Amino acid sequence: MSRVVVTGRIPETALEKLRAEHEVDAWEGPESIGREELLRRVAGADAVVSLLTERIDAELLDAAGPQLKVVANVAVGYDNIDVPACTERGVVATNTPGVLTEATADIALGLILSVTRRLGEGERLIRSGQAWKWGMFFLLGSSLQGKTLGVVGMGGIGQATARRAKAFGMEIVYQSRREIDPVLADEPGARRVELDELLATSDIVSLHCPYGPATHHLIGAEQLAAMKSSAYLINTARGPIVDEAALASALRDGQIAGAGLDVFENEPSVHPGLVELENVVLVPHLGSATVETRTAMAMLAADNTLAVLSDEQPPAPIN
Repeated sequence: MSRVVVTGRIPETALEKLRAEHEVDAWEGPESIGREELLRRVAGADAVVSLLTERIDAELLDAAGPQLKVVANVAVGYDNIDVPACTERGVVATNTPGVLTEATADIALGLILSVTRRLGEGERLIRSGQAWKWGMFFLLGSSLQGKTLGVVGMGGIGQATARRAKAFGMEIVYQSRREIDPVLADEPGARRVELDELLATSDIVSLHCPYGPATHHLIGAEQLAAMKSSAYLINTARGPIVDEAALASALRDGQIAGAGLDVFENEPSVHPGLVELENVVLVPHLGSATVETRTAMAMLAADNTLAVLSDEQPPAPIN
């Protein structure tokens, strides 16, 4: 039996699957595991099942030792993993793509509706106990029909979001590093454009690109200034893709109309300039937060782990 270290709480069904074949050391504390405790626990591990809150770098890989075979991230994004360091040490890195596509697209559309129809403002008003009365100009929002959604990163989640927006009567443009499958492109009626054109023409810009050096602060002061003053920014990808300080200034100064954010630069901290604004909807990284999706993510991570430990090809390798 191999030794599998799980760095945080995951659904019990996935743990049971791992325990059926291997020894499992799972962190079950209410808070994230501390760095020193993590480094101590991974010593001698054959596999590490990691959450996105844990940094998997050269220090951790060396602390685990040369017998480590696999790091299975319970997330589709893997900016918390030093993939070259894994490759250098012969460690297979895996992720969980596909299984969270629909849930994250649902959150993206939910943020779009919340910010354009001012649902957050309305709920805060009622909960505050303030008096209110229906009126022709009371909390007016913006409709989606006939508007343009600009999707930055037309992978699975971007395409799923585009399909949902199309059902609401929106036109779709997208920016992607590569042309997507024509069948998938035709389904939402999408048109590929460069980022500059997307920013200038979209009524809503929704971010679905992976995070890395090339996309750090992809949306900053210059890009926000290029957007329509009536436009909205949605981010369900990774926080550092957006310069939060620049976004707070743009929202405060009316450069754009609003924003909906599920992810943040320095989670769990949120830029204080965003918290004080009414025209931004803020939710705590709930993109994949359904029972069904989180279970599927954990089960895929378990499948990845078991495959590598059996010297088989994992379902979702990164390197």
